[in-house]
Amino acid sequence: MAETALSAIPQELRNLVGGTVMAVEEAPDDEVLAELGMESPWELTGLYRGTPMTQKSVLDIPAEPDTIVLFREPILLEWIETGEDLFRLVRNVLIHEIGHHFGLSDADISRLEDEG
Repeated sequence: MAETALSAIPQELRNLVGGTVMAVEEAPDDEVLAELGMESPWELTGLYRGTPMTQKSVLDIPAEPDTIVLFREPILLEWIETGEDLFRLVRNVLIHEIGHHFGLSDADISRLEDEG
């Protein structure tokens, strides 16, 4: 479903994430939560790991590929609590993570989430 959702995001975002790895993990671990200053693993549905485009140089040798991580259990919990369509929820988590990584405002991200 995550791969299908990635192919369904707006083209302008897909162009930005070429070569990005997508991973699905059960839930964020304690290290990720501590890094983000969060206490509950249920609050985090996704994460973009990588170097922001604004900080990359053509001379850089990447240590690891940029990665979008979807956290399955928090996404499912949100789906149960909100009743939102699961595919749309996964798609919106992807858009949200990609958008923040590339410095888009919340308004821009909301507009992109509403497309499609």
